[in-house]
Amino acid sequence: MNQHLLHTPVGVRDIYGAEFQAKRRCEQAVQSAMHSYGFQDIQTPTFEFFDVFGREIGTTPSNELYKFFDKEGNTLVLRPDFTPSIARCAAKYNMNTDRPVRFCYHGNTFTNTSDLRGKLKEVTQMGAELIGDNSIAADAEMLALCVHALLKAGLTEFQISIGESGYIRGLCAEAGMDEETEIQWRELVANKNFFGAQELLARAKPSAQCSDALLHLGDLAGGADVLRTARSYAYHKDSMRAVDRLEAVYRVLCLYGVEKYISFDLGMVNRYYYYTGIIFRAYTYGVGDAIVRGGRYDKLLERFGKPAPAIGFMIVIDDLMTALKAAGKNDTDRLPVKMLLYREQQLAEAIAYVNERRAAGECFGMMKVLSDADCREAEAFVKEQHMIPVIL
Repeated sequence: MNQHLLHTPVGVRDIYGAEFQAKRRCEQAVQSAMHSYGFQDIQTPTFEFFDVFGREIGTTPSNELYKFFDKEGNTLVLRPDFTPSIARCAAKYNMNTDRPVRFCYHGNTFTNTSDLRGKLKEVTQMGAELIGDNSIAADAEMLALCVHALLKAGLTEFQISIGESGYIRGLCAEAGMDEETEIQWRELVANKNFFGAQELLARAKPSAQCSDALLHLGDLAGGADVLRTARSYAYHKDSMRAVDRLEAVYRVLCLYGVEKYISFDLGMVNRYYYYTGIIFRAYTYGVGDAIVRGGRYDKLLERFGKPAPAIGFMIVIDDLMTALKAAGKNDTDRLPVKMLLYREQQLAEAIAYVNERRAAGECFGMMKVLSDADCREAEAFVKEQHMIPVIL
């Protein structure tokens, strides 16, 4: 037999049993939090036209997309990211309204990353998008929802780090960088290649004051007091507006009572270039990467024919599950699954029994046994599967 038939490709995996039950409970908790904020479910296709995720949109690089062709010769891709799909959908079905709309989603994304990076290529994401509201209150509400969704899932130790793309955009404009140079510089900073960033700045030859600000971005991380330091480097109007907005958002977050989960990082750079304002990530113990990514993307819907501001975030459920497991919090409140062991002549009695117990809210399966020895073997197997054996 071909051994490949038993194994999954690198970067994807099977999930079943107790782990899958825990994942479902986590997803239900997150969805409940989103519904409580008035967000409505939306489902978009697993694959879309290539242009929805093209370079002009500012999403995943082409070499990390799973691409294929349909019979008409169109280039299609498995979605690597939900936000452009939601933007396309919102533009299509809400073209004639300026009222804010709230969508939440749940599904898998696919990224063709290098096998050497050790990351899953298929992950489950849940997220929320608030479209048509560019207010400070909307920014704060989405951050508060993010906090409440993580808390509802059972996570208690985490921090949401907030940046502002306008802050860096202003510094780059002050440095005289053109768009291509700014993209190169952002890539270097995002990959922590600070030596390369210094070399690029040396070639761009900004003022000493501006160069100093760009090279000190890594120091602008911490509590709300770091915003004062960030303001001292904000020579460009975009940078000053960014600090003003972050201060205003923080004041609203204090009204929500979630400030203990909030910190700031003015050097935050996002690989998705469609973000235009506030950007944020959530970090916790036991996971080496952000479990939440989000931000404001006020220009993205224009690409699909409907100018409208928007802000959203996504939670990587697989990473959230890893964090909950590390905290010992992903195996609580699970309904015990019982397995009724019965003989063939007891079938009618067994069905009547499990029907009664299931109606009472219990989780019951059925397994036929042939003999006393078979019953003992079945009982041991059921226990191995983390179920409770019940002998009729």
